[in-house]
Amino acid sequence: MKNIDFKKIKADYELNGVTVIRDIIDKKWIYSMQTAIDSILKNPGLASIEYTPQNNKGRYYGDFFIWRRNNTFKSFAFDSNLPELAAKLLDSTKLNFFYDQLLVKEPNTEEKTPWHHDLPYWPLSGEKIISFWVGFDEVSHDTGTVKYIRGSHKWNKFYAPASFGKNSGYNNLYKKMGLDEIPDIDSNIENYEILSWNLNPGDIIVHHPLTVHGSSGNKSSKTRRRGLALRYIGDDVTWDDRPGTFIKNKNIQDILPSLNLKKGDSLTGDVFPLIWSNN
Repeated sequence: MKNIDFKKIKADYELNGVTVIRDIIDKKWIYSMQTAIDSILKNPGLASIEYTPQNNKGRYYGDFFIWRRNNTFKSFAFDSNLPELAAKLLDSTKLNFFYDQLLVKEPNTEEKTPWHHDLPYWPLSGEKIISFWVGFDEVSHDTGTVKYIRGSHKWNKFYAPASFGKNSGYNNLYKKMGLDEIPDIDSNIENYEILSWNLNPGDIIVHHPLTVHGSSGNKSSKTRRRGLALRYIGDDVTWDDRPGTFIKNKNIQDILPSLNLKKGDSLTGDVFPLIWSNN
């Protein structure tokens, strides 16, 4: 693995809830994943979502668990240097893969990604959970760089998940949690310290599952924004079978085998495989 300052990266991650690592992904992965993403866009998965309404400009595409049907996605998530990096940042002796999520905003896409934090969406309990956001194009303010609220992972709050699209099929599901909605951040943006970075292919953002984040649409007329979120879980993470998580969505359940997990169970096996261990 490329020499990186783990001490500084971990300090930034723990203090801010997010950090950036430059030029950590080899170009061979970038090229193969760009091709694989374009293949997925031409052949959407059964759980995929078109967040851009019909007849609107652009395209905001979302998809889940792509590694289960695309070997390039699987190899990138499992065999690149990212699992070892995640394990080291989490101080975990082992690492399981939770899932991947593709988020593509083509040029002239107006749809935003709403402010949210990730953990309420997920049936997980534990501390050793981490997300990597990987861009496969140049990412800037115009194309929809992800913006993070510095230190929001320490708010000790658990806000209701925000649906990324009005017709995504998730709105009623998330209401079952009975959680408070996230504050109106855009109307009070001066009250928050926002962190964001321009990215080149090869850079990644690392963020805590409770760090609040969101992004604009893609205002560029030429540049795409192909992004992939990878979620890794470590030693202490167990299943939390509370109502309303994204895993209860029918389309998600249709693409997965029966999980048969109970509260407190470890996540492993074919759906959440062990991909790294220091033993």
